Amino acid sequence: MSMVLITITDEAVSREQKRVLIAGVTTILHDSLGENPAATMVVIDEVQLDNVGLNGLGAREFRERALAGRVPT
Repeated sequence: MSMVLITITDEAVSREQKRVLIAGVTTILHDSLGENPAATMVVIDEVQLDNVGLNGLGAREFRERALAGRVPT
């Protein structure tokens, strides 16, 4: 059995988008590795945006700075 864990932020990802994501990953594993779709588990873990950081900043602050052209290097 194969298992793929996808971690995304909880920002309005619809049930349909998740369905498409799960189907696509399952197809990729089948086509590239020969994995049996019936034995392929895809888990989508949604984390709160406030629990994510990039480049030493909270994700929200990072985005704000990036949009303003002020992302620290």
